[in-house]
Amino acid sequence: MQAQAVQSKQGAQSEKIWPQQYPAAFARTQLESVCSLDIDSNPFPQRLSGIICTIGPASQSVEVLERLMNAGMGIARMNFSHGSYEYHKQTLDNVRAAAANHPNPIAIALDTKGPEIRTGVMKAGVNTEVELVPGRPITVTTNDQFKEACDEHNLWCDYRNIINVMVAGKRILIEDGNLSLIVKEKGSDYLKCEVEFGGPLSSKKGINLPGTVTDLAAVSEKDRDDLLFGVANGVDIIFASFIRSGDGVQSIRNILGDKGKRIKIISKIETHDGVRKFNEILDASDGIMVARGDLGVEIPTEKVFLAQKMMVGRCLRAGKPIIVATQMLESMTKKSRPTRAEASDVANAVLDGCDCVMLSGESAKGAFPVVCVETMHKICKEAEAATYHRQLFEELRMLTPKPADMTKTTAITAVAASIENQSSAIIVLTTSGRSATCLSSYRPRCPIIAVTRDEVSSRQMRLLRGVLPILYTEPRSSLWEKDLDNRLQHAMKVAEQRDIIRLGSSVVLVHGSKMGSGNTDTMRIIQWGRK
Repeated sequence: MQAQAVQSKQGAQSEKIWPQQYPAAFARTQLESVCSLDIDSNPFPQRLSGIICTIGPASQSVEVLERLMNAGMGIARMNFSHGSYEYHKQTLDNVRAAAANHPNPIAIALDTKGPEIRTGVMKAGVNTEVELVPGRPITVTTNDQFKEACDEHNLWCDYRNIINVMVAGKRILIEDGNLSLIVKEKGSDYLKCEVEFGGPLSSKKGINLPGTVTDLAAVSEKDRDDLLFGVANGVDIIFASFIRSGDGVQSIRNILGDKGKRIKIISKIETHDGVRKFNEILDASDGIMVARGDLGVEIPTEKVFLAQKMMVGRCLRAGKPIIVATQMLESMTKKSRPTRAEASDVANAVLDGCDCVMLSGESAKGAFPVVCVETMHKICKEAEAATYHRQLFEELRMLTPKPADMTKTTAITAVAASIENQSSAIIVLTTSGRSATCLSSYRPRCPIIAVTRDEVSSRQMRLLRGVLPILYTEPRSSLWEKDLDNRLQHAMKVAEQRDIIRLGSSVVLVHGSKMGSGNTDTMRIIQWGRK
């Protein structure tokens, strides 16, 4: 969309206000870009970043799901740390019922529980709690006689090998690090500890062992059953929890088998091991999620932003989708407005270059799930406009390994053309979604409208920044050239209906010169509506 300045009058002064932060996007330096940001500049009408919503009691109904989709949700996440198979099947059915009434494809993601460590049940009952007092002793044990008899003196743990991996002086963190124990001595089936930071403790709380290498299996038996449930019910994406190595990703692929080979695996990085082995995990995965909840317990809090920026940068360099998650709008679980720090957190994740941002408890159990999505939608649009695109695109192009293949070369050329021409949209015809992925990886400022006949690809492309997938259901024309033109015309009409392009708008078209996947080699620029 061509940027045209408008006049703003304040008192006796008159100044130009450029839409979409145009001067900042194409400034000569990073500092000049920041100096050029204007709070009165309007963002793009179309949001480019994806929004993932965790579905729970507050959002499971078809009515609320439809409102979430209209507000901007592109991927519905089911958290398998909670709920029965009956509950998750109902969520699946409701998401599909709501999606049937929505113009855009909606993806469904299954988030595995992963190899977690948890405490037992309180002696007084599952819904009771005890108070851990700083300085007092407590015994962490694997003796099953305490499995449902935990109290302030004895705490059962489901990780059998915790006695062997822990040493005196190490910390045991409970409930996201809110409670902290220091190991004093070891026994045959117990650890004598001292409460460092206390507070109330209830049943079945998560345990983290920062700085300790564990031998937990990458995939638990529950995970295996959950993955097979996902295959049987046609989920599009797996969010794989607590991935510590590339072998863990391969274990999941083996379980998914031939029936689930098209399911995308997004590895969640939430341990110190995962950060250290990030490159091999990235190579084995279809994308990455920065899961800052457990990660912020496993590594020092002040290091989390470093890990996030590193992971976003390496995913950008590799051309794979990256999601930033956890506590993004946490206060909106109970309040209708976010804190200023939360708004900045979402914006900075987008400015760094992430593909998607995610809501957890905010949309699953919060009081304002739809307002959360609407708020995130607005923040993302402002941050996208403020991105320093001149530097981002040039660096991405410079870091592309040479020689680039045909599809990637065409994508670079198309994005460069869209920037130089200030195009309103890029339209790409794709089968597997690879051409759209390549275009997205170079972060154009305009939307990428991806036309496909493949239902699975159309939903999975909701992972990609800037991509608006369109499922084309019309019968194939007997002439390939006619069919190509029909799909392009359909995409442009949809773009016009959604106010992405208008009469005279510049549009970049990307497609192949012959039938079949993997043949993307053509880029051309047109003006919509010009005879």
